[in-house]
Amino acid sequence: MPSKIETLQPSTFETIDAAILDWVDNVLNIHATTNNGWKKVPVFWLTAERAAQRQRKRETFSDALVFPMVSIERTGLTKTEVNKRPIPGNIFPELDYKRGSFTIAKKINQAKTSDFANADMLKSRAYQVNFPKRDSFGRKIENEKIVYQMRTIPMPVYYDMAYSINMRADYQQQMNEMIAPFATYTGGINQFVIEKNGYSYEAFIDSSPSVENNVASLGDEEKKYETTIKIKVLGFIVGADKNQETPNVVIRENKVQVRFPREHVIVGDINEYGIKDGKEKEPYRP
Repeated sequence: MPSKIETLQPSTFETIDAAILDWVDNVLNIHATTNNGWKKVPVFWLTAERAAQRQRKRETFSDALVFPMVSIERTGLTKTEVNKRPIPGNIFPELDYKRGSFTIAKKINQAKTSDFANADMLKSRAYQVNFPKRDSFGRKIENEKIVYQMRTIPMPVYYDMAYSINMRADYQQQMNEMIAPFATYTGGINQFVIEKNGYSYEAFIDSSPSVENNVASLGDEEKKYETTIKIKVLGFIVGADKNQETPNVVIRENKVQVRFPREHVIVGDINEYGIKDGKEKEPYRP
């Protein structure tokens, strides 16, 4: 079976969006008191595709929205400043059809390294394969022909992504219950980590949520409570997703030996310099 690295999925904008949605929906797992008892609050990604949301959550959408509910929206996207990136410089890709520039894994190719070691043992007339090579004093000689297998990916590009989490409820008690997980999750700090597809992203929650209601209004409109919490995610993008023509993970091996071929004849090598038994003679002339 292929290894986890060989099947690595690229980090995309959709990956980060899914990570923040999974954090709110599954990690916080917000519940509130409703007319039907203690219920989980539905969480939606705020998009224009309302028809698709109706098909997935028929019990939430009737003639009007049913509260309490939580919606998430991506509100900002900015490339991270150079001095704030984990990798402030740039790593140019290899100049071949595979490309790839950022090494994420390196291991020894045991089979090819063993082949080189056994070949050196046979050349030394020891005729003992799979045994350490030793000098005339019996000391072990380290094998210098080690084949490494390296895996590289495109250069990560860092972005600061802003998200808005909007909570709406019909009662103050419901809103208090919904805000509580956000208020206590990070403890005395505002930083936390979200994860998706093996990637981890650092996120920061705004310490000043926006609170609105129409309680003071004496009109006939429906009473509502709304709270908006801002979250900033330090994300990174690896590759161009489905528009990328090169592989997501490139596998390469290092060079351990360079050989230059020479010409041969059927009956043997031609001694061009006429040297035999340490004595020089006339050069060979066909």
